Amino acid sequence: MNEQTTLLTGQVLMAQKDALVSVPDAPSESVAERIVQLRKERKLTLQECARLTGVAASTLSKIERRELSPTISTLQKIAEGLTVELTELITQTRPVYAPGRRAVSRAGEGKKHTSLSCANLLLCGDLKDKRMIPVRTRVTARSLDDYPVWARSDTEIFLWVVSGRMLLHSKVYEPLEMGPGDSVYYDGNGEHCWTSIGEEDAEVIWVMSA
Repeated sequence: MNEQTTLLTGQVLMAQKDALVSVPDAPSESVAERIVQLRKERKLTLQECARLTGVAASTLSKIERRELSPTISTLQKIAEGLTVELTELITQTRPVYAPGRRAVSRAGEGKKHTSLSCANLLLCGDLKDKRMIPVRTRVTARSLDDYPVWARSDTEIFLWVVSGRMLLHSKVYEPLEMGPGDSVYYDGNGEHCWTSIGEEDAEVIWVMSA
């Protein structure tokens, strides 16, 4: 590997790392405002919205007031209940549908979303009606206390560990320790959450069925 190749590789890795690090701790105003807008357009009370989405009214209220940053799984439940694309909640931009389609996310590209437990980068978000949602995530949680609510959604999930070590917690199975190169496929209907082990945040690529 020559000096130029080494430099370019380093720049790509730094761009990927920066994309996962520079994420605010609070939920973005656009996400909260978008949920309020969609709920009011449909003339739904918080209780009615809760019944449609499967997300508790108290949780929806905290999200709308920017007191709670929802996980990707929670946002997916809200999107399904309100019949919109997940990316519409985060970007306010309607994805494009086209036959023979494809989407490309270059290093460092993607829509950022953070929660108390994870810094997420949604990949290839410019396509409508995707059958799966790819995400790159840095797991910042170290304790189950970092999860006000464990994730649960009517999806199937594939997860592959890029770097670091982590635990996959489940109400069904014993905690599963995973390291670089390890992968798992599981049912998202069971309550679950992730925590990193040690000082280094685990980085993962995961795909959730839509």
